[in-house]
Amino acid sequence: MTKKTEKIFKALGDKSRLRILNMLTQKPMCVCEITEILKLSQSTVSGHLRVLKDAELVDDSKDGLWVEYRLCRADRFISGVLDLTLEEFTSDPEMESERKTAVRANREVICGR
Repeated sequence: MTKKTEKIFKALGDKSRLRILNMLTQKPMCVCEITEILKLSQSTVSGHLRVLKDAELVDDSKDGLWVEYRLCRADRFISGVLDLTLEEFTSDPEMESERKTAVRANREVICGR
């Protein structure tokens, strides 16, 4: 097993990281939006995003005041793993609820800027 594959499966081994990936199917999101929805601390969410980014499952970019995180489909393997993983969430009521909340999340209101 390659280090890359190991990182991907390690990243997918945590429910909070799976919840983050689930929400990112709806739109790019900043840390404050994810923190608000998951009810986790900013440092915890940032740590999860670091693991996901290191595994090349998410990417980030600056958008004005915010750093946006989005799903990253760097190659065919990652894209396939993401597709299979995210497909499992389609019938989960909790994940469905978080996807709906993610769509409505407004960073300007949440972050107070």
